[in-house]
Amino acid sequence: MATPISFTKPVCLCCGTSGTSAVWAQATDLEYRTTNELFNILKCSTCGSMFIHPVPEDRLSEIYPSNYYSFAQSQDSLVHRIKTWLDKRYFRPLLKQVPGNSLSALDVGGGAGWELQVLKQADNRIAFTQVVDLDVDAEKLALANGHQYFCGRIEDFTTDKKFDVILMLNLIEHVANPLAVLAQARNLLSPSGIILIKTPNIDSWDARIFRNKNWGGFHCPRHWTLFTKESLTGLVEKADLKVVQANYTQGAPFWTTSVLFALERLGWVSITRERPVVYHPFFGILSALFAGFDFIRGRFAKTSQMFFILGNKN
Repeated sequence: MATPISFTKPVCLCCGTSGTSAVWAQATDLEYRTTNELFNILKCSTCGSMFIHPVPEDRLSEIYPSNYYSFAQSQDSLVHRIKTWLDKRYFRPLLKQVPGNSLSALDVGGGAGWELQVLKQADNRIAFTQVVDLDVDAEKLALANGHQYFCGRIEDFTTDKKFDVILMLNLIEHVANPLAVLAQARNLLSPSGIILIKTPNIDSWDARIFRNKNWGGFHCPRHWTLFTKESLTGLVEKADLKVVQANYTQGAPFWTTSVLFALERLGWVSITRERPVVYHPFFGILSALFAGFDFIRGRFAKTSQMFFILGNKN
């Protein structure tokens, strides 16, 4: 049986408010089976965001195992091909809004730089690419792919260069101080540049349906802050940035993970530490189906992922 983690004096990682949060759900690591501890997911009554407490900041090597999906060197699976197609479709019109004949791009948490490769395919003006990531094993491959690499936190990255495009895709929810991360991104942004953020939305159907059944969006215990559109907007303003655009996008991985957990409880599928949920043979098929489902319902409902485009304040 999973053992709940004890905690005292929880402080919201989004707005910094202390003592105004209540346990909204509990979850454990059903994806990678790195721990059987039961984590509390608290909801802040001040800003509406959710956060894990205590933050397992000193356990990164434990909760990010060697077979973690973003560490994978091969990007040739059905899931990755679908994701690449969707990302190109999104990037192309967006990059047209960025002026300049030669653009520089930074991917925070970009691993070996796969997303930067997609960015270059979407716009041939991308001439300089930089990765900032904690994964020491990704550096060699990132350099081989033509990217500069800094192994460490974005808060510790220093350069005289300014970036026209900064990617923070599925990143802001993984950090202990999201305000500091946004502030550093602002410092690195060119005057006419943009920051792209992709992050889970807790104000969604699947977040409510699977609230007490290890919702995939918890990605427990690796997602430390989960936002609503409103709470992330407030954080952006605190970082002295502005929201250029914010919209909802498909959350197929969260639906798929949640459903596979449910099927496992019924004894219909098996998920193990050696074969985590993302490598299950049903994952790609279900993700494709749920992506289509979300594209349809996204016209009238809030889906479980958000895209934010940020820029400098005038």
